[in-house]
Amino acid sequence: MVLGKVKSFIVSYDCLNDSNVPVFSSGDSVSGRVIIEVTGEIRVKSLKINAKGFAKVRWTESRNAGSSTAYTQNYTEEVEYLNHRDILIGHERDDDNSEEGLTTIHSGRHEYAFSFELPQTPLATSFEGKHGSVRYWVKAELHRPWLLPMKTKKEFTVFEHIDINTPLLLSPQAGTKEKTLCCWFCTSGPISLSAKIERKGYTPGESIQIFAEIENCSSRMVVPKAAIYQTQTFFAKGKMKEIKQLVANIRGESLSSGKTETWNGKMLKIPPVSPSILDCSIIRVEYSLMVYVDIPGAMNLSLNLPLVIGTIPLHPFGSRTSSVSSQCSMTMSWLGMALPERPEAPPAYAEVVTEEQRQNCLEVSPGRENYDGPLFAYIQEFRFRPPPPYSEIDPHPDQATSTAEQRLDTCPSR
Repeated sequence: MVLGKVKSFIVSYDCLNDSNVPVFSSGDSVSGRVIIEVTGEIRVKSLKINAKGFAKVRWTESRNAGSSTAYTQNYTEEVEYLNHRDILIGHERDDDNSEEGLTTIHSGRHEYAFSFELPQTPLATSFEGKHGSVRYWVKAELHRPWLLPMKTKKEFTVFEHIDINTPLLLSPQAGTKEKTLCCWFCTSGPISLSAKIERKGYTPGESIQIFAEIENCSSRMVVPKAAIYQTQTFFAKGKMKEIKQLVANIRGESLSSGKTETWNGKMLKIPPVSPSILDCSIIRVEYSLMVYVDIPGAMNLSLNLPLVIGTIPLHPFGSRTSSVSSQCSMTMSWLGMALPERPEAPPAYAEVVTEEQRQNCLEVSPGRENYDGPLFAYIQEFRFRPPPPYSEIDPHPDQATSTAEQRLDTCPSR
């Protein structure tokens, strides 16, 4: 009898999304098939699957123990999230090579379905980092008599969903800082930075609107900038390892001495990045927006605003960012940096009170004949007089000019 050969041996998932990528979250049912294609006939003791999910951390550090002796310290840790086993063909015991209980697989393509549920407890999102990872996979093993087991493995992705439509993640983030530069015995004016963003939670592909004011009262040329950073933190054996990576950045115009720049919603787009990981005990992935002033020859003046990258995007309803009026509310009136919108002119007097109504009101009501003193006449005269015409020109420009000059005089560099 000529034994057949296994032509292909793979694991395939039943994907329910449009992208045909196996993505699941805690509590979901994972289903798929083990596909075996053979030429001829093969006899099989068992076909097993093992679904696993682990968060693993590993890094090494060199230690000196004397003048010429050195050793390497390994730091490793892991957390198990999933361990599911199932038998699709045969039985549990396959360590013997007896001919009893074997299953014959005929020539052709054969599919063996499997299904299991992910734990209801929160799972860590799939992640690949420099010193650690979070991975989920299904491994299939085909056992045949007198032969080594055939193994195949395929990973799937788990997203622990983060809904940014929560009060905490919809709250604005803001900050203000100031820095004074000193050079020997000379002190220049301060550099001030104020920044605000609409909310804390975003999803990949969104753009962050940055509202900021940068005032340079120093004697140096400075450049305002903004950047998104990802911070990976790994924990093992009481130690911590941190990696900080630049995700995206923008820059503004250079500011000479005495100049001010305003960002009234400058856009910084979030590229495709992994969601935040906040609930894993050995791996954390966090994000922040750094708005800073690049100062040549000195430490930068910077503001760090925390971000959370989620998986469930912002709902269009009930959001401050879904209308033009909401964007007006983000102009940071608390900084005094944004001009108010031009008000709408009030209606004309004739549109509200007709001439007939005015004449009727001017007639003295019965019972008021005795009120003929000058005071009553004065009240009647001004009560029904049309208001002064509306004007968008400041009737007292001198006062506004003097106020602006007082504000400019506060900059020491002037």
